[in-house]
Amino acid sequence: MKHIKISDIEDMSKIYRLNLINSVTGYKSAHLIGSQTSKGNTNLAIFSSVVHLGSNPALIGFIIRPTTVPRHTYSNIKATGTFTLNAISKKQIADAHHTSAKYPENISEFDKTNLEIEKKNDWNAPYVKKAPIQMGCRYQNEYHINENDTIMIVASIEHLYISESLLLEDGWVQLDKGDIITINGLDGYAAPQLLERFPYARPKA
Repeated sequence: MKHIKISDIEDMSKIYRLNLINSVTGYKSAHLIGSQTSKGNTNLAIFSSVVHLGSNPALIGFIIRPTTVPRHTYSNIKATGTFTLNAISKKQIADAHHTSAKYPENISEFDKTNLEIEKKNDWNAPYVKKAPIQMGCRYQNEYHINENDTIMIVASIEHLYISESLLLEDGWVQLDKGDIITINGLDGYAAPQLLERFPYARPKA
């Protein structure tokens, strides 16, 4: 087994280190975050840092990289207070990945891909049409992480749309039924398959 020390990591080239550290922690969730400016210009960006924070209230979090350069998703959320989270299916991988390209604020990623806008319930942010899971989220708070100058955004889930074939009787969502993908590192996409579900674990007698 290869042993890599912190001194080795510090001496690595930028790209090698990015690939290594981004992929070594395992598969990450893949979401398209839809937002818009206060003037109505839409934005769409892929994120691999969305995490569950709690179910009561229903909260999620995700990481914004340092704002030393323009971060349109962040500025849009701060301006409007709302955004959407959209799961990515196999058929959407190439277009979803392309949303990581750096376009000016007045250029919408919806116009540069085959991904389509879907508006629902007067929500002030665009959903991605045909996404198997869609969430309308509202900004609640943010926390600055001093160690790398990133920001943790905390948001509440106010609207939830799920393809009915994914939603089981006990409320559990079986993601592989929707061909929902995950991210491995920065640019690798994988399609997990359910192996097993287990009952709630209790101490053995």
